[in-house]
Amino acid sequence: MSKIDLKSLHPLEVRVLREFSPGHTITAQELAQRLGYKVGQANQAVSWLSAKGLLEESARQTVVAYELTDLGREYAEHGTPEERIVRLLDEKGPQRIPEIVAALGLENKDVGSAYGGLSKMGVLAMDEEKRIELVDPHAATDVRIVRELLDRAVASEARTLEREELTESERSVLDGVSKKRGAASAPFRLTERETVSHVLTGAAGPVAKELEKAGISGEEIGRLTSDMLRSGSWRGKSFRAYNINVPPAQAQIGRRNPYSAYLDEVKDKLISLGFEQFDGSLVETEFWNSDALFMPQFHSARDIHDVYYLESPTHAREIEEPYLSQVASAHENGWKTGSRGWRYGFDREFTRRLILRSQGTAVSARTLRSAKVPGRYFGMLRCFRPDDVDATHLSDFYQTEGIVLGEDVNLKTLLGLLEMFAVEVAGATDVKYVPGYFPFTEPSVEVHIKHPVLGWFELGGSGIFRPEVTEPQGVTVPVLAWGLGIDRMALMKLGLSDLRELFTPDIQSVRRRRVG
Repeated sequence: MSKIDLKSLHPLEVRVLREFSPGHTITAQELAQRLGYKVGQANQAVSWLSAKGLLEESARQTVVAYELTDLGREYAEHGTPEERIVRLLDEKGPQRIPEIVAALGLENKDVGSAYGGLSKMGVLAMDEEKRIELVDPHAATDVRIVRELLDRAVASEARTLEREELTESERSVLDGVSKKRGAASAPFRLTERETVSHVLTGAAGPVAKELEKAGISGEEIGRLTSDMLRSGSWRGKSFRAYNINVPPAQAQIGRRNPYSAYLDEVKDKLISLGFEQFDGSLVETEFWNSDALFMPQFHSARDIHDVYYLESPTHAREIEEPYLSQVASAHENGWKTGSRGWRYGFDREFTRRLILRSQGTAVSARTLRSAKVPGRYFGMLRCFRPDDVDATHLSDFYQTEGIVLGEDVNLKTLLGLLEMFAVEVAGATDVKYVPGYFPFTEPSVEVHIKHPVLGWFELGGSGIFRPEVTEPQGVTVPVLAWGLGIDRMALMKLGLSDLRELFTPDIQSVRRRRVG
């Protein structure tokens, strides 16, 4: 190994080399405790020392934990819906769902979900008059476990419960009330973090001795400020030497962002194939985002689309008729579609609630009213979901959404379109189709592609719209529909392995990318 230039060492590195001996195991937690480093500082020091061959990884362990969410803190303080419902029925006797909703200030879907779980445990039952009655409060074992876990999480300093410290029954219950993505609607967020240990190599010893000999402690001041000059506090201090070998920053002319160029390329390709482009507002109602797509208002299937709600205004003034009444009837009894519907009372107040669009299919639903037959339409639509951000998920992302209407379109037509997207647009060589479930399509298909680093992942969902979706909008022919992650396609096309790289502030990294 070549000799280390002491001037090239950052104070964060110097302090580590002076504090620890070769062979000593180092973790980010230990750097925080002994040197007062923040997470970012610890990561920087480890990265720089590793690049110089002075530090190497010795162990890696994945820690699974359950972190209390804002909803969990609310449940801890006021009680879970299950606890509150049991308490209400114990005090006032049998109640209908609307009465429970009014008494507790909960939403219909929360009461319905809580009732479903409690009835399975044998705690609650519904009588012939559609009233919910308390059968056996002592059977609510899972509810009591959730209460204990909430209290323990609140009492812990980190508001977190580690999986290894829980019993099997506690783990089982927590898995049912926690989410990894979209955890805003769950009391616990499932998190996974890696604890990485490093060890100083033998080469670190001589460098540490040279630092000591040169009198470099890592406490040197790196910048002389005007305040220091005015106060005279610079006197008696040691300053960090300048390293004139550091290359200067490059000044380059601007160029288009490769991801923006890729989006334009996809648009041009679809338009050349005869598709018409549609667009819509980022702010949408529950009606068009979900209800018009035959997603039941108070069913667990709605959980796959967690959303951001608007604080003000909270609701749209109205939903256009006759679409509101026809969609409501489709939910309640199937309307004229031949379906039985979902068999519940459609909430016309809930359907006006304003949200940030969580799926591009909302714009497809709006387009059905004015679509030509035959017709082909697409959109490049920005969507929002409260997901945990990782290599393949973002909370703010783009979908390429589309519909094809025609008397003769079928599943074979759809699979051909999906192959075109996967191969020609995403640049994938390995493609597979997996049966899926969406409340608004039947049959439903997911398309998966294989990334050289990330392996197989879902590109998006598709299917043929159900009559309960199309007929209330005045469409009687088959309609193919798809919603694909254009961000994920870009991973393949641009040779990336992390969605966050599409929006990186590292301008040099952006300059090096090329489309195609």
